[in-house]
Amino acid sequence: MPLTGIGDVIRQSPAGVGAFNVIQLEHATAIVAGAEALGVPVVLQISENCVRYHGALEPVALAALAVARAATVPVAVHLDHATDRALVEEAVALGLGSVMFDASALPDEENVAATAEVTAWCRARGVWVEAELGEVGGKDGVHAPGARTKPHEAADYVARTGVDALAVAVGTSHAMTTKDAVLDLALIAELRAALPVPLVLHGSSGVPDDTLREAVRNGMKKINIATHLNKAFTGAVRDHLTRDAAVVDPRKYVKSGRDAVTREVTHLLSVLTSS
Repeated sequence: MPLTGIGDVIRQSPAGVGAFNVIQLEHATAIVAGAEALGVPVVLQISENCVRYHGALEPVALAALAVARAATVPVAVHLDHATDRALVEEAVALGLGSVMFDASALPDEENVAATAEVTAWCRARGVWVEAELGEVGGKDGVHAPGARTKPHEAADYVARTGVDALAVAVGTSHAMTTKDAVLDLALIAELRAALPVPLVLHGSSGVPDDTLREAVRNGMKKINIATHLNKAFTGAVRDHLTRDAAVVDPRKYVKSGRDAVTREVTHLLSVLTSS
């Protein structure tokens, strides 16, 4: 199937769009297999941290693009949380159709200026841009549980930067391993009414299934999930190694992790598309 842009994935998706982070090739193939099992589009995300892990963007990006091209459902490949403009430009050169440019650690006016510049550059090349307001630092900042995005500030930011989507703070936190995040559903509805672009929920690993459904019903469109899949992958590999202490072929135990991720992706996509 030809490569799909994230804007097309959003338009083709019946409700929420699942955007799952890739760490290695097994993640990419597992995520796509999970989407194919349900017959819905999906987004493969490559973060700046993933790039650091591999030592370069090109190997993991080209692998993800190859997996996307071979898929039987629409798959978009997206650069997630890029703080370096040079990385954005490299991603575009390699063929990624969308990026998240994260200037949220900068003072507000610098954030707006940098994001507007990157957005204009990307738009001239047909590339979709996501951004976010506020200050991010690990699990804190805009995605700390108590942080909230103000609708009027978000609307002003979108108007001034021209971005195609906005990540907002409504009660989630990055890297959660428990599903007990409490979302401000009323705020999501207010933001949806105030903004002309899709809303993005970061830190969705910590959100219970029923709350994810409600978040989509109230206006969330792109749902980012990473830690939950890593937890499933690691748990399955750990169980396999515990059962078979003599195994030495990585394909045998890594397959357990890959299969676990596929199951979780199918489940999560069913949650997002049943909203």
